[in-house]
Amino acid sequence: MALGPDVLMEIEEVLSSPDADAGVFAKLRSRFPHLSWTRCDASDVTKTPFRSFSRFDIHLLDSADHCVQITVDPACATGIVLAARK
Repeated sequence: MALGPDVLMEIEEVLSSPDADAGVFAKLRSRFPHLSWTRCDASDVTKTPFRSFSRFDIHLLDSADHCVQITVDPACATGIVLAARK
């Protein structure tokens, strides 16, 4: 399932909130159960983030082929890596 603009907007609203903390992972995961969610430290991901916020970066995942890969195309995205920034 592609990541539509409405879903992206909702995710961005949550992550841009001044009180966004480690609890946003659980909140986003429960709010968007159709997406695959992974969390890690921002230093664990070498690719340029799709979007950056004060405390988090998001990277889009494409799992259409047999290997999962980072993508910049929301139409191909099936999941999100939520990378915490220090």
